[in-house]
Amino acid sequence: MERLTLSDYGANHGIVNPVYGLPAPTMAGAPTASMHGPSAPPANMFDTVPGYEGTVAGGGGYLPPPMPSVPMPVPEQAPNPPVWHIPSISEDRARQAFATYVSSKCCYSSAPVREGVITNMESFNTYRYRLETFKESRSTEWSQEPYTGQPVDAGVQPAPGPWQIAAQSPAFFQEHKQTIKVPYTSSVKNCHLCLGMGRNPCTTCAGAGNKVCQMCNGSGYRHSNDRCTNCNGRGRENCSSCSGRGSCQCDTCRGKGKLLVFINLNVKWSIEKDDFLAQDSSGLRVKKLEEVSGKELFKDAQYMVYPVRGFPDASVAQASERLVRDHQVKYAQTSRILQQRQTIELIPITKVNYMWKGNPNVYYVYGNEFKVNADDYPATCCCSVM
Repeated sequence: MERLTLSDYGANHGIVNPVYGLPAPTMAGAPTASMHGPSAPPANMFDTVPGYEGTVAGGGGYLPPPMPSVPMPVPEQAPNPPVWHIPSISEDRARQAFATYVSSKCCYSSAPVREGVITNMESFNTYRYRLETFKESRSTEWSQEPYTGQPVDAGVQPAPGPWQIAAQSPAFFQEHKQTIKVPYTSSVKNCHLCLGMGRNPCTTCAGAGNKVCQMCNGSGYRHSNDRCTNCNGRGRENCSSCSGRGSCQCDTCRGKGKLLVFINLNVKWSIEKDDFLAQDSSGLRVKKLEEVSGKELFKDAQYMVYPVRGFPDASVAQASERLVRDHQVKYAQTSRILQQRQTIELIPITKVNYMWKGNPNVYYVYGNEFKVNADDYPATCCCSVM
């Protein structure tokens, strides 16, 4: 009599060979459909929880924060604009940086450093404006885990709203993530993959518990009329994946047959950053500026910053006003802004004109590191490293 390996799944999941002791024909391939059902839980598996109607498995978009219950502080502007001091380097510092640069080049003669005469030094200071917004975002998703007796609290009382749940916030401008199980959303359901049985049909043998013998290809015999010693002439051998049982433990419920389903609240603290680099007219390639740091001229941090006013370079003030407005409009819709910070950084660039052997030449000194760029150095020689 035929014996179903898992009666609840039906005969299509494989039948143990009824004449296991005799040679058997080659078994048909496994069904093309997934043996384990859908990979994601069905939508009707989850209860309806007031305040979380849009929650789905795998998560969704970020939830808008509620309107503040008390008035938020208004951005403050300093009563007296700071004094914008634009530093410059001395001729001696320019020569020293030039000498260090030339000494690092094996094919550069030091003659232009020793004999060159500086005729003019021009400052082409470039400003980098940066606005950072530190914000908190919240999203929810249905989650599940094998049920092993955990507390079940769905319906005991209404679940708190996503923004009513306390979370441990990190220090300002430190990114962090936290996952919190939403209280009063946990319930027990049958596992959707194994239908509550704790086991799934083996995909290796299609639930039969045995498969064609690899040594005799299912004939039961090997050379001439010699009985196959691997399968004892049966033509089939026990499936090693399921040890002949025809089924394997369900990975989703780990054999328990039950799942604890609940809503997870995902809290994310992140920094949104935008930079603006003022136009540089010195002639130095902009890519060079990525190699150096600048000098911080201005820093302001508060709940909501006020656009910079009175800065010598009008483009920086305009960028500040635009970015402050953009951040407040963009991020306040889906997150809670906790702090903003804006800085203005000076990247010093000095163009040095000098004469050597009656010919004009140029080099640049830039950044806090006093790096030098001299693309057309007048005293190079041809050398190579063997």
